[in-house]
Amino acid sequence: MKRNVLILSFCVFTIAAFNSRAQQKINRLDSISPISFLSTTYSGDTTAVPEVLENPLFYNYNFTYKKRLDSIQRDIPLSYNESVQRYIDIYSSRKDMMGKMLGLSEYYFPIFENALKAYNVPAELKFLPIIESSMNSHAISRVGATGLWQFMFSTAKDYGLNMDNFVDERKDPIQASYAAAAYFKDAYKNLGDWLLAIAAYNCGTGNVNRAIAKAHSRDFWAIRPFLPQETRNYVPAFIAAIYVMNCPDKHHIKAQKSLFAIKTDTIQVSRFVSLPELAQALAMEESDLYTLNPSYKKKIVNGSADQPKRIIIPKVSLVNFAGIYEVLNNNVVETSTEVILASNDDRRLHKKRKEVSESRHAVKYHKVGAGQNLNVIADQYHVEVQDLKVWNNLKGSNIVPGQRLIVSQKSGISKDAGTKSGKKYISYKAKGKNGLRASERL
Repeated sequence: MKRNVLILSFCVFTIAAFNSRAQQKINRLDSISPISFLSTTYSGDTTAVPEVLENPLFYNYNFTYKKRLDSIQRDIPLSYNESVQRYIDIYSSRKDMMGKMLGLSEYYFPIFENALKAYNVPAELKFLPIIESSMNSHAISRVGATGLWQFMFSTAKDYGLNMDNFVDERKDPIQASYAAAAYFKDAYKNLGDWLLAIAAYNCGTGNVNRAIAKAHSRDFWAIRPFLPQETRNYVPAFIAAIYVMNCPDKHHIKAQKSLFAIKTDTIQVSRFVSLPELAQALAMEESDLYTLNPSYKKKIVNGSADQPKRIIIPKVSLVNFAGIYEVLNNNVVETSTEVILASNDDRRLHKKRKEVSESRHAVKYHKVGAGQNLNVIADQYHVEVQDLKVWNNLKGSNIVPGQRLIVSQKSGISKDAGTKSGKKYISYKAKGKNGLRASERL
């Protein structure tokens, strides 16, 4: 009996120690810099979704949290498990951040809800920009995803968003929200499950379908181990964000007042309008007007008779009306009116092109060492002896120590290039949020 008690005590101590170390690692992973919610730069990639350590032992199951999730569940399943609990712990401890999210939601959520309702998709999707961008219209991820909904360039174009030298509609809260709603409608039609559609928004429908095939299941929690790491965390974080935003008082989180806590008007203009001049007429800070209209790159609204443009302004008082009318109707903006379509700003694509370009133009050299021959050098650089002879104009196989040889050239043929095996490669463009050009082996 005494022996059994000792064994049980040892097991409990081991589990407690493991859980303590796991929690310490989570705390380290969760230590990210504070986010400036109205800044024009954004260096993270879904920074509101910190990495968490997977733990097979669910030691802090909370029936109260489970009940609360069940009570707010609507169209999207709000599962409760260890992964969700981890993110509830994280977000509920970030009281300042979530307080800012509550303040911003008063302005943004009605915009999101209108767009989601127009496409008949669940209103709960309005919480996604919290984990996508911390509801920052100027957010740009490390790979180039932009705006509140973090659209990649190609997907934004597919869903009707315009990017040119004057405007980036990925940063427009209204336009981008309708594009996101259209994406979710298509993803749900393709996958038939809202959690899978949300996962697809993060990693693309192709990755989700491959995970489904590997897991032989269409349940998100079953296919989760086969998804990219970020996507595995993305859905639990989304569920946790819904929980915290619906139960802030349970965790002593108070809404913080934001710039958007003002009454606004929407006007349509069919001519070029200077935002600095309009801000002066409105007697407001230029930066505040830019914040309300984040999609205009040059601080110029390029409206035309064919394509009027929207401007969001604070409610107008009669005192300022004459000056506002002058700016909107009579002031001439001195700038070129030429519209130039933007190029793809997917940073992964640019990195790949740069790597390919550098590899094509790279010429590598090798200084012959004592005892080395062409066979040894060819094996070292994965090339053929005949290539070394051609690149270096060698008529024979004799080389001497200290001699400088070209060992890689643009026209070089590597042993690993697959030319001998007859393998060929084609390029394709993967559809989905994170579509990239890639190589597919036939």
